[in-house]
Amino acid sequence: MKKVILIALMLLLFPFISKSQSGNDNTKQKIDTTEVAEINGIKQFISIKGNNSAQPILLLLHGGPGTSLAESAESFTDKLKDEFIVINWDQRQTGETAKLNAGNQPLSVDLMISDAEQIIQYILHQYNRQKLYLVSHSWGSVLGFDIARNHPELLYAYVGISPIVDEGKAEVLTLHMLKDWAKNTGDSTALNEINQINLPLETTKDLFTFQKWLFIKNDVEFARKDDFKTNYYNWMNIWFRLWKESVRVSMFDHSKTYDCPVYFIEGNADKYESHNLVKDYYDYFKAPQKDLYWMKKSGHTVFNTEPDKLQETIIKIKKKTM
Repeated sequence: MKKVILIALMLLLFPFISKSQSGNDNTKQKIDTTEVAEINGIKQFISIKGNNSAQPILLLLHGGPGTSLAESAESFTDKLKDEFIVINWDQRQTGETAKLNAGNQPLSVDLMISDAEQIIQYILHQYNRQKLYLVSHSWGSVLGFDIARNHPELLYAYVGISPIVDEGKAEVLTLHMLKDWAKNTGDSTALNEINQINLPLETTKDLFTFQKWLFIKNDVEFARKDDFKTNYYNWMNIWFRLWKESVRVSMFDHSKTYDCPVYFIEGNADKYESHNLVKDYYDYFKAPQKDLYWMKKSGHTVFNTEPDKLQETIIKIKKKTM
């Protein structure tokens, strides 16, 4: 009789046992999908990729503003996808998110930060997680720093790649460097235009001229093409006001303490003095864990020049913080 009862109980429990085991197997499945989330009144696009769905989430905040990384991410996330669920989000008026929405809502830093906060909450809810890794590039640090300061409980760590810490001082140092470069190369056209730039960069003309000669000095080919000016002004038509608002805040005045681990990854192959501002801010702020990793073969876009080392560094950070 006892044997019959035991067999009956096992049969009753079998569907639940099978479901539990199947669920455990599913948590290790590969993920390669996209989603559209309703955030802050618009449709927002995210790409989710990982080779093991049991791994922690890593959310990438692209820079620009307005420069999606979703299409190019394959070149610098192949190793990360073994260690994380890698999520690329096209921010408001960028990439696939821009295509999904008719009309343009006026942009502000507060609105972009609110989008980022809600995207994080959405992702954590969807994947039943408490925390994630937040990684930003360049302008994305405007969002990343704010989230790390105000929502440390949601982050295993914040990683800033080429973060913006004091754009005002960076502009002074970079303009001085551009003038020296124009003089040393004997480029009178460059020197004449560079000498007419006014700081801070408060007009579209000044920002365009500043960026044009910075790109040319760095041998960026598209800056010499006929359509470069048109394309850059099209970008400024959308982003210039937001850009000005965002970069006029010095992180030295904004945040001295973080309650989550904070890491910086900075390329310094070009030997620009502005890289020292990142080191100065790193020395200035306090965090439970922190480190600064120099990429000696890279400039601003580390993921283009040292994708393997970049990924290895982020994986190293994961091992320190999990």
